[in-house]
Amino acid sequence: MCFKRLFGRKFNTERALKTDKAVNIVTEEKIDPPIQNQGTNREVFLKNQANYVSNDKGEGQYKNPEAQESTMNKQMENFRKYDDSDTDRDKKYLGRIIAIANQKGGVGKSTTAVNMSGYLGNFGFKTLIIDFDPQSNSTSGLGINKEEIQSSVYEVIINNEEPRKAILKTNYKNLYIMPSSIQLAGAEVELVSAMKREYKLKHAIDSLKAEFDFIIIDCPPALGLLTINALTGAGEVMIPIQCEYYALEGLGQLINTINLIRENLNENLIITGVVMTMFDQRTRLSEQVIDEVKAYFPDKVYSTIIPRNVRLSEAPSYGKPIINYDPDCKGALAYKSLTEEVIANGPK
Repeated sequence: MCFKRLFGRKFNTERALKTDKAVNIVTEEKIDPPIQNQGTNREVFLKNQANYVSNDKGEGQYKNPEAQESTMNKQMENFRKYDDSDTDRDKKYLGRIIAIANQKGGVGKSTTAVNMSGYLGNFGFKTLIIDFDPQSNSTSGLGINKEEIQSSVYEVIINNEEPRKAILKTNYKNLYIMPSSIQLAGAEVELVSAMKREYKLKHAIDSLKAEFDFIIIDCPPALGLLTINALTGAGEVMIPIQCEYYALEGLGQLINTINLIRENLNENLIITGVVMTMFDQRTRLSEQVIDEVKAYFPDKVYSTIIPRNVRLSEAPSYGKPIINYDPDCKGALAYKSLTEEVIANGPK
């Protein structure tokens, strides 16, 4: 197999197909324990204590899907608007802004945004998801009925609505969302003639940064004005890459876009990490793709690799992050480990 046209050199098919021992892959046969990062709980993290071990599985108990009685419409009754009472004015929030971006669709952007945010909230970090994808997968993945949304990120960037009016408090610990709507699909056309169009989201985020530990932006599968807005407003970008050949195509274009934004719009933007998703241990291709990406992004690929997992696919249909759906499945353990890496490897 040759990856020359993607990365400018021939892929070494003789390379050992054993995954690096440092890589944490959760498999069906054997579950490797997640990284025991002692600084994942927010309070302990901020105090630099090294004796914390989280045993909190989050609000709500796992229910067998067959026995689940609530629907998304019923869940909507528990959502409420964000207000000042949700912010502790005496607490200094981290204010990390991470855009999850890849113009390739189906690589796990929304899955990563929802599940990583669920764990961040569970660890005690006040977290906001901005669903910046017109498909609204992060919105529905948290149990929000898209038909009942009164204010979304569209109103914020197009109508200059006060961003706090568009934020909803979810049913999950420390987790908030600025939902998306189908109207966002037309936002790129409306932004074409707008003044400072690349900074629309940044202006909204700047007013919220001091009120959250993490702001996670779920980007659309494109490199248009919406993604440019997200990367201009973010401090970090996380790139999910599916462990398949087609997922590598266009990666160079994404990196070029990031470099252009860094040069012209946001000089502080960094690639915080690359996460490999949908790993299938049965195929050589998955391991070959991981090796190639690690060679292309030295020191940027997270040790944790997200496996293919049925539970991860089921959770959005119940409007739950994986931690609240099945916290013991291999997908949940993988996202827990990934979240611990993200917390520990933030910008210095």
